Amino acid sequence: MRLWRIQNWSNHPVAAQRDVLQHLVTSAQYTEFGKKYNFSKLFTVKAFKKTVPIHTYDDLKPYIEKMMQGEENVLWNEPVNWFAKSSGTTCDKSKFIPVSDESLQDNHFQASKDVLSNYYKNFPSSDLLTGKGLVVGGSHQISTINDDIHYGDLSAVLMQNSPFWGQWLRTPELSIALLDEWENKIEKLAAITAEENVTSLAGVPTWTLLLLKRILDIKQKATIKEVWPNLELYIHGGVSFIPYKEQFEKVIGAPINYLEIYNASEGFIAGQERPGDDGMLLFTEHGIFYEFMPVEEYGNDHPKTVGLNEVEVGKNYAPIISTTGGLWRYLIGDTVQFTSLNPYRVKVSGRLKHYINAFGEEVIVDNTDRAVAIACEKTNATVSDYTAAPYFATEKNVGSHEWLIEFDKEPESLPDFVYELDAALKETNSDYEAKRHKDIALQIPIVHVLPQGTFTEWLRSKGKLGGQHKVPRLSNERIYLEEILLLSKDE
Repeated sequence: MRLWRIQNWSNHPVAAQRDVLQHLVTSAQYTEFGKKYNFSKLFTVKAFKKTVPIHTYDDLKPYIEKMMQGEENVLWNEPVNWFAKSSGTTCDKSKFIPVSDESLQDNHFQASKDVLSNYYKNFPSSDLLTGKGLVVGGSHQISTINDDIHYGDLSAVLMQNSPFWGQWLRTPELSIALLDEWENKIEKLAAITAEENVTSLAGVPTWTLLLLKRILDIKQKATIKEVWPNLELYIHGGVSFIPYKEQFEKVIGAPINYLEIYNASEGFIAGQERPGDDGMLLFTEHGIFYEFMPVEEYGNDHPKTVGLNEVEVGKNYAPIISTTGGLWRYLIGDTVQFTSLNPYRVKVSGRLKHYINAFGEEVIVDNTDRAVAIACEKTNATVSDYTAAPYFATEKNVGSHEWLIEFDKEPESLPDFVYELDAALKETNSDYEAKRHKDIALQIPIVHVLPQGTFTEWLRSKGKLGGQHKVPRLSNERIYLEEILLLSKDE
């Protein structure tokens, strides 16, 4: 039955999207937001786009704060008792995304079932459900605002609200899965799950690798397949898997299937139908209405967006979503490219702004600019320019961020500057803070002091010397950093 539904919406995605928007607008017409924008009078996609402006988190924050205090009918027409905490915006350390019961059931859980349905379609003899699924979630405990309102990271919210039968299929038990202190959590996770029949894994690669290596230590085995001989699937998402694939293959020790998903705090957006597919199937019947803003429109007063019938393969778009959680024309901040139009498949191509998200830390330029300013103030230094990129983990070393900095005035102590820089990043970005906890997933930054003029020479070498050209502050790849570092050594 579910495979028929999947085929139906993947074959008729535009019609599915029309139905989703009609449901969203009709459901929310008597909310505070719906009354403000006359939802009861909006009958077409064109009218919806013309009437409702594009929103960032800061735009919706006043509404979300009301909801977190227990007010109802603000952004959505049913009580919203859960909020997914994720890394912050330009103003806040953390942001809180409303998660309604409908978005749990019809988006997050239904999309998960569809990923599983597609998997069984492709591997009908799979033994996946004969064992346990290990979800390596985040490190945020569920927090309570009042008797009815709670928040935590997305994985914690999903685990806390999963149906009872889901508990039978998952390991470890909820009390351990939701532990907040990661060092203690990984020890308990490893000790318990090492004795289970684990057939599938899901989680951010950084944390999952740490757990797998600890299990090998405990069991004194060379590969995970010796511990879990029936392991057949790893579901990953959140960061690029490319730097981790070789490490996983070595640690696991035998071929398994890998599936990528695009499951953000804002919604479960896409998932690979088959291992090796170029892109992930866009979920068009799961309570999310999509628009796609060409990236060149970003920053315009009235940016143009297109629907599925107008997107092009290979072009960068910023998804704008309206959801059953109460997000309206919401700019996620990711960029995607379509790899196929029949069916619609996407891959995450980056962020609208420069960023580093190699380890799930989601550090943006605003974070690093603030951290540099704080470190300069505390060490009496002046930075003229900088760039940073990930330093990927090896078998012997945990990953970190590598920085190239030109100082107008150098600090008396570079280690003091690095310490203050790191502390300020922890203060401004909760995901970075979590990854840096006790150096388990991310070590203190590596900082190189460059001779003055190095960045200028690099820009000149690129033919980009001039006021309109700037050194990229952050990159999720090491191309710029390696070029500049090599240039500085040649001088």
